[in-house]
Amino acid sequence: MNTSNLSSTFSQSSAIAAILYSIVATAGLFYVNLGGAFLSAFVDGLGVERDVAGYIVSANKYGAAFGALIATFIVKKVEWRKVVRILFIGLIAFDAISTQFTNPQTLIILRFIHGTIGGLSVGIGLSIIARTYNPDKIFGMLLVVQYSFGSLGIWVVPRLVEVFGYGAAFGALISFTLMTLLILPLVPNVESPSQEDTKPSSFFKIPMSMMLFLVLCGLFLFQAANMGVADYAFELGKDIGLANNEISNILTVANIISILGGVLVYIIGTKFGRTIPLLIGISIASIFTYLLHYSDNVSIYFIANTLTGIAWAFTIPYLLGLCATFDIHGQMAALAGFVSKMGLASGPLAGSLFIMTNGFDFILNLATIALLAALVFSVYVSYNKEKG
Repeated sequence: MNTSNLSSTFSQSSAIAAILYSIVATAGLFYVNLGGAFLSAFVDGLGVERDVAGYIVSANKYGAAFGALIATFIVKKVEWRKVVRILFIGLIAFDAISTQFTNPQTLIILRFIHGTIGGLSVGIGLSIIARTYNPDKIFGMLLVVQYSFGSLGIWVVPRLVEVFGYGAAFGALISFTLMTLLILPLVPNVESPSQEDTKPSSFFKIPMSMMLFLVLCGLFLFQAANMGVADYAFELGKDIGLANNEISNILTVANIISILGGVLVYIIGTKFGRTIPLLIGISIASIFTYLLHYSDNVSIYFIANTLTGIAWAFTIPYLLGLCATFDIHGQMAALAGFVSKMGLASGPLAGSLFIMTNGFDFILNLATIALLAALVFSVYVSYNKEKG
């Protein structure tokens, strides 16, 4: 049976197809879903300070943003299945190489290159989802997949790092990418861009508008705020006297429960529009991010991580879906992928800059303000889109 026959095995509208699309769009950025476990692996495994570990993680994410930016310009031109296969092989290679180095400066370079490859694959994956029958629902499934595998990773990786060293974190990434390579032939095809859209004159066009700019700002701030806090969740747990395994258990359970956010999006889609879900989701994220100030109470630490996770998984599909409405070929979804990754990288970088001098309280206040700004931008755009 050839690849084209395999790709027609599942209907594009089926739940299995949604899972397959989601796995492809996750592989290049799976380390983000491991959250603080990855940063903590560098702190414990390499013996570096928290800020240095943050720089390594941020380099990976800035590389991903650069790769996603490239994807914005090429998604209308490439034969996505062949390109993604090559990119996945590149990811495996750079993860394997990364296990052989302990120098932070070298790792920053390697992880930036790895991130670029991964960001390119994710940008293509998001553009594929944007061309499906119901992008918002599949973006919801994307969060379900990310949180499901992320929960497994948060539980497993710290334990593997304790036994095998920091290289175990890269081993987890290699395993996920290998799995994605194996299922790639089963992913259903999507409609290709028209010849008009692949002409050289339209190749580098990005139809930017004020509304698109505002929602991209909201997406950036939302991702930066959430990831800036999430990447230091392990370290915050240590500061309140919890052991690594205790933190791992708490955050694993929080991540598993957070899957509900993506499941809810998959169930309701855009039945109630996007404005109300965005208003609810970002408001909850803001409130419970601020409540992390009271993490000395372990119950609050758990509840706040859980509710921000649910809000994150619930909100991102609607933000990505809103961006996808600005064109019909997935280019704006790829651009949203770039902006999203810039946010994911900038949050931990801001955290790295302030963690040693200002502490967690300052980071939490900064994240709360960013989330409130994201609320204003995204709800304004969504409301005007629905009204117009």
